[in-house]
Amino acid sequence: MCIREVSTGEESDNEMQNQDQNKSQDESQYSDVQNAVLNSEVIPDQVKTKIRKVIDKYTERSNIKNADTSNNEKKINLQPEKETDVVAQTVNNIKIFTDFTTKYWETFKQSNAYKILFRTTQPAHVIAIIAVLCIVSAVVPRSDDKVNNANESHSKVLSLIYLTSFILHMGSQFWMTFVSGLSLYFALPKRNFSEVQRVLFPRYFTINACFSITTLIIFLKYHAFHTWDTEIAIQVSALFTALFLELVIRLYLTPPLVGLLSAKVAIEKAAGIGTKVGSHNLGPLENCPHYVKMNRAFRKIHTIIAIGNILTMVCTVIHLNYLAGKICF
Repeated sequence: MCIREVSTGEESDNEMQNQDQNKSQDESQYSDVQNAVLNSEVIPDQVKTKIRKVIDKYTERSNIKNADTSNNEKKINLQPEKETDVVAQTVNNIKIFTDFTTKYWETFKQSNAYKILFRTTQPAHVIAIIAVLCIVSAVVPRSDDKVNNANESHSKVLSLIYLTSFILHMGSQFWMTFVSGLSLYFALPKRNFSEVQRVLFPRYFTINACFSITTLIIFLKYHAFHTWDTEIAIQVSALFTALFLELVIRLYLTPPLVGLLSAKVAIEKAAGIGTKVGSHNLGPLENCPHYVKMNRAFRKIHTIIAIGNILTMVCTVIHLNYLAGKICF
């Protein structure tokens, strides 16, 4: 049987230190001999001059060699740092931008404009009205639509935007519903999962609503109202239903849900519950009427949002089936 000796990092460091000590001792002995020869009274001055020239040449060569060696070592040692610094610098720049944005966002939250936009229902009504007006303007035909509709060619840019918005919309729906949601629910403690939901819900329905209105408006642009048949009417109804549900959820259901989540998490932290994965035990809060009422309201809103999300996915699948029938290979 063969036994290998594995040298540790400490042994290698000790060897390097020993080599440096031996090198410094040799240099000191050489310096002593050099001084003894040059200061000797027996050796003639001419010989000392020649010896000094030889020593100077040797010293110069040695310094050049040591400088080249140190430069090579620096290049070798600094190369990984340069590669690491690129990533570190990128992350640092992102952090600076995030801190800058967060700072001004926190300042904006103290203003009256923020209170009007996010703590009242009027902005939600305005957004809903603007969305409806955009759809109506796309549905109502222009005076020259009937004449130019037959000769109108589809723009590749608009077609690309249309397909991209629909694909991203459908992808985000399936990822959030079947992958991210279920994975995080069975991987994180209940309290942490609630905090993740509080952050993701507004962003999820905001992005989906933007994708829905983009898909619907471009689809209506290429299908004028006077050209609708049963198939096109079904697609317009499906796309409009998806947009309507996502707008209602984002504007009127998500804000109270987020508020209930924040209050629930604060109470659960104070009570020391919500640390289990994949289950939720009320513990000492089971007999708390305030928490029970809040939890019941949260479950009610969450169930309505879940049903609305499933209906929007059904509408998306209907339109996907329509697109699949139009593909020609």
